[in-house]
Amino acid sequence: MEILLAVILVALLVGGFVWWRRESAAREARSLADVRADAQRWYERLGGQVMNLHGDSPAVRQALVDAGERYNAAGSQLEQARTVHQYRLARETALEGLAYARAARIALGIDPGPELPPLASAEGTGQLTREREVNVQGQTFRAGPQPGQGTPYYYPGGRYQGRPVPAGWYSTPWWKTALGAGAGVLGGMLIADALFSPAFADPGYEAGYQEGFGDGADFGGDFGGGDYATAGDFGGGDYGTAGDFGGGDFGGGDFGGGDFGGGDF
Repeated sequence: MEILLAVILVALLVGGFVWWRRESAAREARSLADVRADAQRWYERLGGQVMNLHGDSPAVRQALVDAGERYNAAGSQLEQARTVHQYRLARETALEGLAYARAARIALGIDPGPELPPLASAEGTGQLTREREVNVQGQTFRAGPQPGQGTPYYYPGGRYQGRPVPAGWYSTPWWKTALGAGAGVLGGMLIADALFSPAFADPGYEAGYQEGFGDGADFGGDFGGGDYATAGDFGGGDYGTAGDFGGGDFGGGDFGGGDFGGGDF
């Protein structure tokens, strides 16, 4: 009798373990399918924007180049993704591309469309709310909240060498390597100091610091409140494929997406 009870107990335990394993595998499969579908949805939306938007101005062209780079990078990531984390990285790349596409729509003067989910790589970096112009060793660098002839390079916000850099439009992609950005021996950090540090900024910047960066909220806390540099290179990681901003240029190269898979930003 005792042997029979022991056999029944073992059978119940084995059966319970098998059931638990199956349920766990089913949950993991559902979770994987959900994140894959979500990443695919944003990727396809980005593809539509890249194919349908066109413009001749430097700001529009550059934003669309960056969007196209993220589109290619996200496609490559989706093909190689096998885990939840990898699909989330592909989703982030696609969202970065959509941020560039949205910037292109703004530069074109058309409805930018609905707000996008926030980028993990841009968390806490804020956005520019007024124009900035500084001169560093004979070179002029500009930044502002709107595209212009002198500020054709959009950046959706992130971190450079641990330093928060707000979303906005810039006169040159100085976050790339010194050679690629045409910054010579200055380097990106010196340019960042000039653009964002009261010590090197233009007259009146110190008085207008809170106003210029959204009352300490847009660029606040992390930059104006003490942290000033607490993370990796623009969101850290390789964006799932390689790079400075999570995968190359922005996901595939210099800022997490790549030049069509690994380039600017």
